[in-house]
Amino acid sequence: MTSLEIVIVGTVGIALIFDIINGFHDAANSIATVVSTRVLSPRVAVLWAAFFNFVAMFVFAPRVADTIAKIVKIDGTDTVYVWVVLAGLIGAIVWDLITWWLGLPTSSSHALIGGVAGAGLAYKGLEVIRMDNIWKTVKFIPLAPLIGLAIGFTIMIGVYWFFKKTRPTDIDRLFRKGQLVSAALYSLGHGGNDAQKTMGIIMALLIAGGVMRPDTELSLTDWDTAWIILSCHAAMGIGTAFGGWRIVKTMGMKITKLKPVGGFCAETAGAATLFGATHFGIPVSTTHTITGAIIGVGATKKLSGIKWGVAGRIIWAWIFTIPASALISAGCFYLFRLFL
Repeated sequence: MTSLEIVIVGTVGIALIFDIINGFHDAANSIATVVSTRVLSPRVAVLWAAFFNFVAMFVFAPRVADTIAKIVKIDGTDTVYVWVVLAGLIGAIVWDLITWWLGLPTSSSHALIGGVAGAGLAYKGLEVIRMDNIWKTVKFIPLAPLIGLAIGFTIMIGVYWFFKKTRPTDIDRLFRKGQLVSAALYSLGHGGNDAQKTMGIIMALLIAGGVMRPDTELSLTDWDTAWIILSCHAAMGIGTAFGGWRIVKTMGMKITKLKPVGGFCAETAGAATLFGATHFGIPVSTTHTITGAIIGVGATKKLSGIKWGVAGRIIWAWIFTIPASALISAGCFYLFRLFL
């Protein structure tokens, strides 16, 4: 095995580690509401979410993976791009771990995009960056939470109106069961959007290493690419099963107090947003989406019910994610070039 092949295999391993960390970091997105409303115990909730993360590969076409694979214009004859992808991954992982430690639900998606873009800029400047794909992602930084907020607010108001004559105990009993469905749908959307980001990175890596042609398409019916799909969804499920409890506490308990009906509305709103984004190949932040949905649900009671100080910290973390991960990745690439 040549040194380049060793680097490629090692980078695939690191990409799958990133996928596990992504699932671990974003477990809160899938389970925070269902845990905070005590519909499921934490142990059962993470297994429920992990299962639907995995089966998402049978539901969604790999359009998000295609977007991620084309963040940087990769020349298959220039093997330095292998190091660009590796530096991008390291930057994203470092930023994810920093924000996990701080308990901030930032976007693993934006960390990955910022990381790869930062490494690409460090190598060849703006000429290798596909700004259309970057812009597709960046414009959904504000749009994803706003869409989630609007849908969550609307669903919650509709539920209030439809069940206005129903006893609170009956509503609670009904939506405890309903949250099992909404949590499953949200986890399905989370797996469909987030696992595809790592799939796209692995594709970019294999194209950079000359292992695959630039026009290769991901498919479960072709073993040359099926292993990428299977391994990325499995890694996502494993990461979710471990759970990121620091962020679960922030998402489910610190933003606003939720009852089962609120949890159902927030998860349904988040799932609807993710399904639409994945269908159109937009790599949105599942964190942004569910945060917006939770705030939208909480705002139906009173704006003072939202803990805006916590929400403000989360927003600042969103703003810094792409530039911070880009700087870390650029630094990694410069170190690679200096020593290798």
